[in-house]
Amino acid sequence: MDQIVNVDEFQELAKQALPKMYYDFYNGGAEDQHTLNENVQAFRRIMFRPRVLVDVSNIDMSTSILGYPISAPIMIAPTAMHKLAHPKGEIATAKAAAACNTIMIVSFMSTCTIEEVASSCNAVRFLQIYVYKRRDVTAQIVKRAEKAGFKAIVLTVDVPRLGRREADIKNKMISPQLKNFEGLVSTEVRPNEGSGVEAFASSAFDASLSWKDIEWLRSITKLPILVKGLLTREDALKAVEAGVDGIVVSNHGARQLDYSPATITVLEEVVHVVKGRIPVLLDGGVRRGTDVFKALALGAQAVLIGRPIVYGLAAKGEDGVKKVIDMLKNEFEITMALSGCPTIDDVTRNHVRTENERIKSML
Repeated sequence: MDQIVNVDEFQELAKQALPKMYYDFYNGGAEDQHTLNENVQAFRRIMFRPRVLVDVSNIDMSTSILGYPISAPIMIAPTAMHKLAHPKGEIATAKAAAACNTIMIVSFMSTCTIEEVASSCNAVRFLQIYVYKRRDVTAQIVKRAEKAGFKAIVLTVDVPRLGRREADIKNKMISPQLKNFEGLVSTEVRPNEGSGVEAFASSAFDASLSWKDIEWLRSITKLPILVKGLLTREDALKAVEAGVDGIVVSNHGARQLDYSPATITVLEEVVHVVKGRIPVLLDGGVRRGTDVFKALALGAQAVLIGRPIVYGLAAKGEDGVKKVIDMLKNEFEITMALSGCPTIDDVTRNHVRTENERIKSML
């Protein structure tokens, strides 16, 4: 692992390590994959306004989310089925998160059970959920997570239907039986044509889910609720009005609606209406420590890392995941120092210049 110098290099290692069906499942986006590319490219159009002659001999990257301290504003996004990437699955990812002193959001579609992840190591964890047509299934999983010591529920709200992921359709991607749902619901689909994951989702996911269902979720859990998958000021306002405890600005890793905006380009409009009342996290396209800094400058409390975690896991297991997080932390630390920001609180909107600002300045 000595020769790996950045997070993107793990992607190539993962491609070599994984069967094509699984690599394509993790790597792919919806339809033309326009948003998939844009999620990454949009960060590259934001430039820095670094400040100099600031004492940066001690850099403190630490912060807290919902009152839980983390070593840096870099968390692990919920991604499905880690055992397709590595035999130890989510347990390896959880151990890496704990070692790096950060929060893992465990996927509803995890290949290890909630209880296995919880007992693998001592750490703060959140659970991402989907609401199934069979509400009792979702309710049971939420209650199990609460009992197992999970600290928050992250409700994904951008999947009334699954996006068209053409690689999965071509590969006839299988949907394995997930241990969390054994005795509750069959998740296994081995399709003759099309994507098994899509077939399972369309049979299981509740397309009638609406804002009033936040009340239902509140009624079954005492845990804080974050909503993941907002991209507009209108929905951010509705989320605040619904009394949620946090927002994740996300386009589902560009796997749902192609030509939805890159998340970093809409972060500010969400932050402006939220006005600091609840935390706003950003998901999508973060590949560098500089990206982490840009997201914080535009108002995010932290970022979530998705695909790079899976690539690290596929390439090198638990150590690969640790390495990915450590690389991002190291790059972020250097970015803070070179921008003149000794602490997270020192990172301000004045430290970056967006594409829109550049265009306006030319007019």
